[in-house]
Amino acid sequence: MTTVRNLLDQKGHEVLTMNSGETVYKAIREMSERNVGSMVVTDDENKPVGLFTERDYARNVFLQGKSSTTTTIGDIIDQQVVCARPEQTVEECMAVMTDKRVRHLPVIDDGKLVGIISIGDLVKSTIADQQFTIEQLELYIRS
Repeated sequence: MTTVRNLLDQKGHEVLTMNSGETVYKAIREMSERNVGSMVVTDDENKPVGLFTERDYARNVFLQGKSSTTTTIGDIIDQQVVCARPEQTVEECMAVMTDKRVRHLPVIDDGKLVGIISIGDLVKSTIADQQFTIEQLELYIRS
């Protein structure tokens, strides 16, 4: 079974983070420059306190008529951050994402932020695993 550690070893451990006191505008600009849809929000001690997504911007800033240049990330994020551990399997993470209705999971190892995975990462891994199984079965049938 593929684990979160396996996924991060393939995709990398880079995580876009920003302090909760920064403006929404700064966060959106940074996400756009890096072509990502979410970032981990941290406190003054660099500990994860939430997740900021494009959806948060649309629902909690734009549609509420708030200014992205004066609203802070901390003012609009849900501070109930759901995280994954490196030893969790892809299947376990899919279940968590479905249950909690989230699309991204920061990965915490020994109290430290070591990566982030998305639903896309999990789907890609699942498809690759299924393709490998199909190829192995085809080889078995031919021999």
